[in-house]
Amino acid sequence: MISIKTPKEIELLKIAGEITGSTHNFLKPYIKPGITTKQLNDLAEDYIIKRGATPSFKGYDGFPAAICTSINNEVVHGIPSNRVLKEGDIISIDIGACYKGYHGDSAWTYPVGKISKNLEYLLEHTEKSLFKGLSAIHDGCHIGDIGFAVSKYATEHNLSVVRELVGHGVGSDVHEDPDVPNYGARHTGPILKEGMVIAVEPMLNLGTRKIYLLDDDWTIITADDKPSAHFEHTVLVTKDGYEILTRR
Repeated sequence: MISIKTPKEIELLKIAGEITGSTHNFLKPYIKPGITTKQLNDLAEDYIIKRGATPSFKGYDGFPAAICTSINNEVVHGIPSNRVLKEGDIISIDIGACYKGYHGDSAWTYPVGKISKNLEYLLEHTEKSLFKGLSAIHDGCHIGDIGFAVSKYATEHNLSVVRELVGHGVGSDVHEDPDVPNYGARHTGPILKEGMVIAVEPMLNLGTRKIYLLDDDWTIITADDKPSAHFEHTVLVTKDGYEILTRR
C-alpha cells in the first residue's frame, strides 16, 4: 500500500532529506585520492549524528556500516573498508538519515581526482537520466512514466539500465511501497498522488546491464566489470510536479 503522508510527516521527511543532502555536501571535499571508504563512512556517521539524526542504513537487514560506498564496477551496497581511493576512480555514495523516525535517502556518484572521458560521460548522463525521470512526476502520473523516461534517455545515450534494483517509497521505513523501476511503459503501474514520497534512483552501466552479488552478500557488481553510476533523490509528489527533499 502506498501511503499519502500527513503534513507532520512531510515536515519530518523534509528535515531528514535536508540532513541527507547536507551530508553529501559535507563529504564531497574529502573524496580525494588517498582516503579510505571507512574514513568517509566515519565522517558521514559523525556528521549525521551531530545533526540530530541516525544513519538509516546501519544495521538495516544487517548492513554493517552507515553509508554504502561503491567503487568503479560496483553498482550498489559496497561496504566501507580500508580500501583506498585512487586517482581516476569513481565512487557512488548512498546515504540515508533518519530524523525522529523518518528517512531521507540519496545516492550520488563522484569522480576521484581526474577521471577518463568515458567516466565523465557515464556520470553526466546518469545524473541527467535521474532528472528525466523526476520530470515525469506529478499528481496522477503512473510509476511507469518515470521508468520510461529514465530508460529512454539511457538508451539514447548507449547506457544500460540495471533492472534488478529499483527506487522505492520513503517514509517511516527507508524502503516502502511502491517499487520505482528505471524502465517501464507510459501509463502503466500504480498512480502517484500528491503527498506521496518516493526515491528515484537510476543505476546505469557503461557495458552490460547484467549484475552479480559478491560473497559478502551485499556488494553488487557489473557482470563485465565495466563501470556503473548511481544517482538518487527522495522527492515529494506535488499537484503539479515534485519537490526534491534531499537537495544538495
